[in-house]
This record gives sequence, C-alpha cells and structure tokens, in this order.
Amino acid sequence: MTNLTPQPCDLLIEAGWVVPVVPHGVVLTDHAVAVSGGRIQAILPIAQARMQYAAKDTVARPEAVLLPGLVNAHTHNPMTLLRGIADDLPLMTWLQQHIWPVEAAVIGPDFVADGTTLAIAEMLRGGTTCANENYFFPDVQAGVYKKYGFRARVGAVIIDFPSAWAASDDEYFDRACQLHDTWRGDVLIGTAFAPHAPYTVNDANFERIRMLADQLDLPVHLHLHETAHEVSESLKLHGQRPIARIDRLGLLNDRLIAVHMTQLTEADIHLCAERGVSVVHCAESNLKLASGFCPACALLSAGVNLAIGTDGCASNNDLDMFGETRSAALLAKAVANDAAGFNAFEALHAATLGGAKALGFEDRIGSIEAGKDADLVCVDLSALETQPLHHVVSQLIYATSRQQVSDVWIAGVQKLRQRELVDMDSAAIVANARQWRQKIAQVRA
Repeated sequence: MTNLTPQPCDLLIEAGWVVPVVPHGVVLTDHAVAVSGGRIQAILPIAQARMQYAAKDTVARPEAVLLPGLVNAHTHNPMTLLRGIADDLPLMTWLQQHIWPVEAAVIGPDFVADGTTLAIAEMLRGGTTCANENYFFPDVQAGVYKKYGFRARVGAVIIDFPSAWAASDDEYFDRACQLHDTWRGDVLIGTAFAPHAPYTVNDANFERIRMLADQLDLPVHLHLHETAHEVSESLKLHGQRPIARIDRLGLLNDRLIAVHMTQLTEADIHLCAERGVSVVHCAESNLKLASGFCPACALLSAGVNLAIGTDGCASNNDLDMFGETRSAALLAKAVANDAAGFNAFEALHAATLGGAKALGFEDRIGSIEAGKDADLVCVDLSALETQPLHHVVSQLIYATSRQQVSDVWIAGVQKLRQRELVDMDSAAIVANARQWRQKIAQVRA
C-alpha cells in the first residue's frame, strides 16, 4: 500500500454534522471542512480528512453542526443605537415623528461607526457573517466592516431631501461613485446603490441610478411595496403601482434587491420572476410595524430568489437571523395556508445562499463548496433545548437559538471562539452603547 503524504492546510473543522446547502437537502454526518488561504479546500469524512490533510489548526465540534455563515440581506446597522426608542407605531408615524427627528440630531460619522461596531458584534454572536447595508455614511460603515473583517455589501443612500450625508442630488451621486471607486475589487466589501423607497426618490434620480448601475454592474437595494399606503399613494401620484413604475424606469431586473414586498398581486410576483428580481423577506419588522405579509411561498413557487433580512434594530428590534428565519418560515406557512410551504431546508437556503445570490456574492459564499470563501458557523446542538436530535435542519430552523452559535469564521479567520469574540472588546462596546443612550435621551428630552 502506498503511503500518501498529507496535504498541508490552514484549518480543519470537524463537526458532528455539516449542512453544505449545496446540494440541497443534504446533511453530512461526521464530516470535516478543510480550509487554506481563506477558502474551502474540501468537504470529506473526518477519518479521511485526518489522513489527507496536515492542518495547522484543528477545531473539533462533535456535537455541533457546521453550516455556511448566515447572510442578513437587509440591515440598517448603525440603527442598533436606536433600538427600542419608538415601538408599537405604524411605519410613517414611526419614521416621520420619531426616527427621522432623532437621526437628524445625532447622525454623523461617530454614530454610524459605533452603531456598526455594535451590530457586527451582535451579528457574529448570532452566526451572521455578511450584511447588506442601507444607511447614511456608507464610507464610514465600509471602513468599520473592513476593520473587523466582516463581509458586507454597503449601499450608497439616494433620497430626495438633504441629510447629514449629502445636501443635493449631485452630492448623493458623487459620494456614491466615490464609495464605489474606493472599494472596487475589495475581497470583503462590495457596494450598491440604495435609493430609499419609491415615495422618497423621484423618476429622474431612479433613471440616473439605472444608468450608473448598468455601467458599474452594481446592485440596487430598495424598499419596495412595503405597505398598502405606499401602493395607494403611488397610484394617486404616478398612476401606477410602485413595481410598475420601477419597471418603467428600467430597474426591475436581476440587480434589484427588493425589500419587504408585502403588497403583491399574482402579476407582480410573476413579473419579478421574469425579471430575475431578488426579494428580501423581513418578517419580524413587517409584523411589528403592521406593514403586511410577504407571500414567500408564492414567490418561491414562481421561481423568485428569496432572502432573509432583519431590517434595522429600531424596527425589529434585534439582528437575530435564527429568530428571523424561524419567523419567516412560520409566517410564510400561515400566509400560504400550507404547512408544507417554505420548509426547513428552503428557509435555510434563503438565509444563506438566497441572501448571497441577492447580494451578488453567490460565487463566494452562501454554501460549503470547494473554492468558496470559508464563511462558516458552528452551532452547538447538545443543549437540552435542541434534544432529542431527530432532524438537524429542523432543529436549526424551528428550535435553535442564536446563543447556541459557538464558532464563526469569515474567509477562514476565526471571529467567534466558543462564544467569545476574538478581536472585539465586548465590555467596551456595551459601555459605548450606554453613552449613546444618554446622548439620545438628552436629544429627546
């Protein structure tokens, strides 16, 4: 028998179960993932991995499941600092009378940096390794995400009124293009256009976004069909439903990340499928603001790519993707009146590869496949709350809490080890958040 020399690798993660997402519906028992240079080299049985690879570091988690990092496909992460300041209100009251006035008083680079830092820590502790960001000062956000080695698609906000970020249409677009130029080609940070919503962006600016998005091949991240009020106002002002207006302006295509989508006709759904639109289901925010219900099962049946997003902490009020995915799955069943709809594997797909595809990152992340970046999460299923373990993916979607996330890697770099953040100071982050609570309380007094 020929003795094969083991191949060197940086990291070998051994797990009781590996859920690769691709192929769909597969759970691998007692498997390992080999990582080198930040990328996945192989997925193979543990015994074979030990013979084939000589790892610099081996992490053994026999009672854990290893899965791709979760992708939070719609966030306003600086708003972690506004968690809980205005609850139990409808969307426009919440925005116009509470959120926007407070933001006007406190928003700036420090607010954005500190809120993003708090969000990164919370997301890592919950198994999220990538976020799709939509907020002011995206340049600051991008710098913070890069500092902590967190993957993000950072959106350049476009809105029809002045803000602390930009005073005019031209300035919004100049800053958006500068953001893209600064981060072009970065391995962790991507950019996008983030027009706020159909009711806050005019036709000329949407057309300008379409032209630039086409030229630069960038996604467009847009709140769309969030409420019935949005649709009725669009009919009054434009004589069209928002989706029809966006289609007329050339933005309903495979670059569009359409968020919320609670007010959809069958024709809207099929148009989205035909155009290749990705839809982000934000179940908990939509429930809390009483905005409506995204018809997730109908979208999936039509072939629309579905992702999961938490929205911001001012309207959710957390960044818990395990909780969000559970809510999304359960709500989808109720809306469709179909207990078999949006099953556990479909929900996990939406929270991983569906989000990666929406962001244009599906060639890098979202599944455990050789050649992809090693954005990986270990979830300990040994707790009594997830016993007995009859079905791994069922437990992940319907029973697991984010507190069971033990380890997180982004591009092969460990960010959470046995529940402890590797390169972030939790106590300092909490102390800083408390300072912001005092500042915001003074503004509201």
